[in-house]
Amino acid sequence: MSWVRRLARPDIVALKPYEHASWEPSLERLHANELPWRPAGDDSAAGLNRYPEPQPRALIESLAALYAVAPASVLVGRGSDEAIDLLTRAFCRAGRDSVLVCPPTFGMYSVCARIQGAALVQAPLQAAQGFALDGDALLERCTPEVKLVFLCSPNNPSGNLLEEAAVLRIVRELAGRALVVVDEAYVEFAGRPSLARFVAQLPNLAILRTLSKAYGLAGARCGALIADPEVITLLRKIIPPYAIAQLTLEAVLHRLTPAALAASRSALAVLLAERERLLTALPRLPCITAVWPSAANFVLAQFEDAGAALARGREARLLVRDARGYPGLGQALRITVGTPEQNGRLLEAWR
Repeated sequence: MSWVRRLARPDIVALKPYEHASWEPSLERLHANELPWRPAGDDSAAGLNRYPEPQPRALIESLAALYAVAPASVLVGRGSDEAIDLLTRAFCRAGRDSVLVCPPTFGMYSVCARIQGAALVQAPLQAAQGFALDGDALLERCTPEVKLVFLCSPNNPSGNLLEEAAVLRIVRELAGRALVVVDEAYVEFAGRPSLARFVAQLPNLAILRTLSKAYGLAGARCGALIADPEVITLLRKIIPPYAIAQLTLEAVLHRLTPAALAASRSALAVLLAERERLLTALPRLPCITAVWPSAANFVLAQFEDAGAALARGREARLLVRDARGYPGLGQALRITVGTPEQNGRLLEAWR
């Protein structure tokens, strides 16, 4: 029996998936109970009266090329959130299995675990070491019940990259015991290659990627899981058959053309320059007591009075994220890097 079949929920392994209407675009469709004509105002390429292609081949091939992986290792869904949910449902039995997280980190890992009824195990990042990963503590807490380990790099909300060697050590130590999921939602801002290049040789490593951040498609809701093909096959059993809407598909494919990708790189260069501007200017403000380095498109800062800073931002018609609810972050706020004008207005409000 393969490691995936041993690790995953037996009932999901045995599940017969829903059989959607066959996808044969060369034939006229009288098999899916669709309306035979377009509604007024429908200017989409394929027609919104038709169901979209399940796991669209063109999209998977485009994302596989973008991320330099095999198409068989790609599952597309509604942002990274859907992949987190699918992984938790596929690998964790309610009341029996566990998910390990490293707070402070992205909250959806814990939310999906709790919805599924999985226990939550925590191995906190080391705040005094710039939120570094404590690999020894993590491995010590990774009991046989832990089926998924979620690592966010660059981490949200702290903005730091996790050390590559530390992550790979954890993956190797947990081979056959747990699936290690590295969330790389912000990796385009980090100047470091994706760990997806290790998936083929480390099958218990999975990578989350998204088009929401660096590619400006948060409203389209499109993300990808990169994993061993057997993991992808398992999750295709439980993902809704038409997860990617037709308008999303068309918008994303347009955004992945060479010209659009070149425009994304140009915008990224501007954003990185603005991030450095904030990292230089924020520590000089008397209301701020600490600013952490960032490899993402946001900056985490500690304030004398975070509530007052939030109020001043709102007076300037700007919202920043209140991070005081994260463990150990005290009076911290998370600031998304905006346009040069927005960043200047925010600095002036806090000055």
